[in-house]
Amino acid sequence: MKKLSYALACITAASALGAAAPAWSAEETVKIAFIDPLSGLMGPVGNDLLRNWQYSAELANAEGWAKDVKFEIVPFDNKLSPQESVTLLQTAIDQGIHYVVQGMGSSVGIPLQQAVQRNNERNPDHPVLYINQAAVDPVQTNDNCTFSHVRLDGHVDMKVTGIVKYITENSPDTKKVYLINQDYSFGHSVAKAAKEMLKKANPDIEIVGEDLHPLARVTDFSQYAAKIRSSGADTVITGNWGSDLGLLVKAARDAGVTAKFYTFYGDNTGAPTLFGDAGTDRVYRIAAFDWDTPETQKLMEGYKQKYGGSDYWNGVGWGGIKLLAEAINKAGETDPLKVAAAMENLSVEGPHGQMTVRGDDHQVQQNFVMASWQKVDGDKVKFEQEKTGHGWRAERKFTPDELMLPTTCKMKRPS
Repeated sequence: MKKLSYALACITAASALGAAAPAWSAEETVKIAFIDPLSGLMGPVGNDLLRNWQYSAELANAEGWAKDVKFEIVPFDNKLSPQESVTLLQTAIDQGIHYVVQGMGSSVGIPLQQAVQRNNERNPDHPVLYINQAAVDPVQTNDNCTFSHVRLDGHVDMKVTGIVKYITENSPDTKKVYLINQDYSFGHSVAKAAKEMLKKANPDIEIVGEDLHPLARVTDFSQYAAKIRSSGADTVITGNWGSDLGLLVKAARDAGVTAKFYTFYGDNTGAPTLFGDAGTDRVYRIAAFDWDTPETQKLMEGYKQKYGGSDYWNGVGWGGIKLLAEAINKAGETDPLKVAAAMENLSVEGPHGQMTVRGDDHQVQQNFVMASWQKVDGDKVKFEQEKTGHGWRAERKFTPDELMLPTTCKMKRPS
């Protein structure tokens, strides 16, 4: 028998004491298509994110977040292919699914957003809402914004703003920066933003190298690590995720690179194991996730219980389901376009603070945390990741206002 989640266990205990569980009448199930890689090099990250959404859906169902509505996550393996993703979108629509979650790669996110928009224009009786969990090319909530798209994670420019703020505030000795990113729109955006923002913040900082490499195809980063070492870089900024990050940091460790790594996704599944002790006080990550709040710790405990000790390192599923549930309650129905309208300027309290869907562009505004990889000490680092004896220590917390940026979005709303 599968272990119950923390919330389900609590409800079961309450029922045993005579407390009645929520009564569902005329109950409706909202199915959400999860379209991301579940196999290949990026499969481990995709499967962890899938469990994150499934766990959050179970919490929502157990606690009755949406009145008379339950949620079901339906997984689709897109193999990190844009073409496969658009095909799977149509499969989901044919199955009567009106909500889609995707996030692993703007190379997928941009065409998927366009495909959702085409569907809604051509098939107004079968609309879809695309909930973007982590595809963070800024264009998706700027020039290419669409009403049927909501982004939960901060986009590239927001995160690079945080990285540059942190470097200028806390690392005045930074002189030489190396940029290495994946060769698609997201990686290009990271490199562009880093060069522009570093120059503006401190013109004396020199970009000593820049590389773009194929997404999810490199298994040996030794040549890149050698270039970083020979450049004399004291800092590396990278948007790499999944195996592309873990293997990069591992190669840098083996090559004797001593630079600090500022990352978006240092806590992605598999990466902590690969860099291990060598990442101590050298690997940083900025994310909309705070390990230290009581709410997060409760979620972590329930997740570990349910999934056999697996780590809960991302709250995107919780935030996505919570926003969706509150928007359904506000709209009084589950029509995706009515729900999208209800999401505009909607705020919910999450484990790491308030999340607000900005109405102008459907970009969620929220707190972010810069954290460094450190040994567990029972004080500032209480939770290890991937049984490494290491975890994340919060170094700087950013309020939504600190990383909020203007948008060029000209939103076209349904008539």
